Amino acid sequence: MTSRLFFDVFKTCCMQRQLFLLLLLSAFFLFSSHAFSVEFTGSAVQGGLLFGIAQPGSSVTLDGEHVPVSEEGRFVIGFGRDETGTRKLSIRSAGGEVWHKELPVKAREYAIEHVDGLPPSRVTPDASVTARIQGDARMVASARQHRDDRAYYAHGFKWPARGRISGVYGSQRVLNGEPRRPHFGLDIAAPKGTSVYAPADGLITLTHPDLYLSGGTIILDHGQGLSSTFLHLSKILTKAGTFVQQGTLIAEIGSTGRANGPHLDWRMNWLDRRVDPLLLLGPMNEQVPQLTE
Repeated sequence: MTSRLFFDVFKTCCMQRQLFLLLLLSAFFLFSSHAFSVEFTGSAVQGGLLFGIAQPGSSVTLDGEHVPVSEEGRFVIGFGRDETGTRKLSIRSAGGEVWHKELPVKAREYAIEHVDGLPPSRVTPDASVTARIQGDARMVASARQHRDDRAYYAHGFKWPARGRISGVYGSQRVLNGEPRRPHFGLDIAAPKGTSVYAPADGLITLTHPDLYLSGGTIILDHGQGLSSTFLHLSKILTKAGTFVQQGTLIAEIGSTGRANGPHLDWRMNWLDRRVDPLLLLGPMNEQVPQLTE
């Protein structure tokens, strides 16, 4: 009787130990899975943006280069118009676990756009304005150097204005019959004075009433190297250093700079890569923000 009791107790202890080990092993896998749990939206496509959410405290690199990450674990990476090949994304959790993902960049086809009626000086500026154009470019590049790890873009993007789509990202531009660089913006044609709203939260890093090529210009930093630039504005209604929320009235559409009619040219950059705003948007009539003036 005593031997049988001893055997039953021993068997029960073994079963409990096995159950404990099983639970411990399950907890380990759950922890490891949680450490490598990454959510993505967007796409690895030419001109596209890929938004990620990793475990808070994670660090991210793209091809070995540091990628800013917010306290919540949010990050974004972008792909240029003509980018090809495969990018390597690496994420290291706060606990030291490392996760890798290869991102083959999908190719796109681009349209050809003919823009006629531009003043010849705006198509081929003479030497007298070259220094001014170069100075404008340095000013814009400096404004885009602002870096903030916070993800101001986290609530998404909405159309900054309502109008006719008159130009798209990536299209080959032929100006007054002469082939030029591709167009990197999304053009929204509308009457002069049409309201322009912030498409997402961000910090205004540049306002200028009259750059030679882009005319009235605003740069809005959305965090982590992602920024919007608004061109050809007739009126600027904000100041550099101002933080604006999505839907804030910031400007009015115009035809200043190199433009053949009133329209908003909205461009976006991720670091040195030019990306396509249209890939972030839904139907225009449902998404034009009109919240804060």
